[in-house]
Amino acid sequence: MKEFINPSREMYDQLVRRPTISAREMRNTISTVFKEIELKGDEAVKSFTSAYDSVDLEKIQVGKEVLERAYAQMDKSLIQAIRTAKENIYSFHEAQYPTDINIEINKGIQLLQRSVPIERIGIYIPGGTAPLLSTILMLAIPARIAGCKEIVLCSPPTYKGSIHPSILATAHICGIQEVYAVGGAQAIAAMAIGTETIRKVMKVFGPGNQFVTAAKEYAIDYGVAMDLPAGPSELLVFADETSVPAFIAADLLSQAEHGVDSQVVLITTSNDIAIQVKNEVYDQVERLPRKSIATEALKNSFSVVIDSPEEAFYFINQYAPEHLIIASEQPSSYIDKIQNAGSVFLGNYCPESAGDYASGTNHTLPTSGWAKAYNGVNIDSYMKKITFQHINKEGLELIGNAITLMAREEQLEAHARAVDIRLNTKI
Repeated sequence: MKEFINPSREMYDQLVRRPTISAREMRNTISTVFKEIELKGDEAVKSFTSAYDSVDLEKIQVGKEVLERAYAQMDKSLIQAIRTAKENIYSFHEAQYPTDINIEINKGIQLLQRSVPIERIGIYIPGGTAPLLSTILMLAIPARIAGCKEIVLCSPPTYKGSIHPSILATAHICGIQEVYAVGGAQAIAAMAIGTETIRKVMKVFGPGNQFVTAAKEYAIDYGVAMDLPAGPSELLVFADETSVPAFIAADLLSQAEHGVDSQVVLITTSNDIAIQVKNEVYDQVERLPRKSIATEALKNSFSVVIDSPEEAFYFINQYAPEHLIIASEQPSSYIDKIQNAGSVFLGNYCPESAGDYASGTNHTLPTSGWAKAYNGVNIDSYMKKITFQHINKEGLELIGNAITLMAREEQLEAHARAVDIRLNTKI
């Protein structure tokens, strides 16, 4: 990890910039994938799967019996752990369910807002270097609560020519039956365009690498919405003198092991803490099975010592981390300073892993600074709000003059006459 002590604000722009692949390079690749799938459908999907995942598929869809078999073979203690997480995620997201708004704004003017579920959604589950079964819970459970009728799951066939069995078993636990062994940008394109086998969805959810995120953005051109920009994982830890260096190092490595393009950052007001964390990181990484991945990610990572907590949080809000840990015995004293973050973990005994798996909050979060404008996935992500209004003649008389005055100022005479004809006609 690189180290900085009290950098100037002029350096912040450079420090908050994430390591990325050339946007032009990604755009060209994504464009090719979409065009090929639009022209050749399943044939192109299989071709890209062979090229990118080194798997030659006969069938794209995973049969129901395969899901059931994966569930039957799953370790019972793991099933119980998944169910524990499922209950907590369900409880937290069920509490988010929106209530309808029904208000008489004026006599004769009734306004209503209803939340309506998106009918058919697609969820993408990464499975390249790790089978992210927890992401199925995070995406499928709120979709079920919201009332989405159809849930499509795509995940790369990287496990012995098929999807990892833990992903298949978790899909079964969540009641998902439409599963496809397709990964990467081709999965997003197939869900966005539709093929002979995969019917088009209305919105795509799920994290992935930079190509997956770019494909989700490209899908908008095909009339398919996306949840949020969720690319390579990232974590920022703020530590004061009451933090525990060994805990912080473990947290940093928990995200560094996600992938070589992950980034982890330490911001601390104590130089002693920075030194101790650095030593702990290099000690603990040696004991990780995914040492090579974590070590590569650490090359993208850094620590910063900033004497003032106010300045430290100014930097944090500029960075806008996906995950933010407040490593302190008094974390609540810093809450009001947080403006931009995907999800926040408070205190020395609150690891980011808790949110990844079982505490109940959602772990599908904005990365690459998008936390300045996006929130993580929640119930509203799966719903659209429709407004209704009922106006009788008395109500129209109350607001008619305001409508016609503004319409004519905008030189939209037909708008004004749509009001005039109603007020001047006796029925």
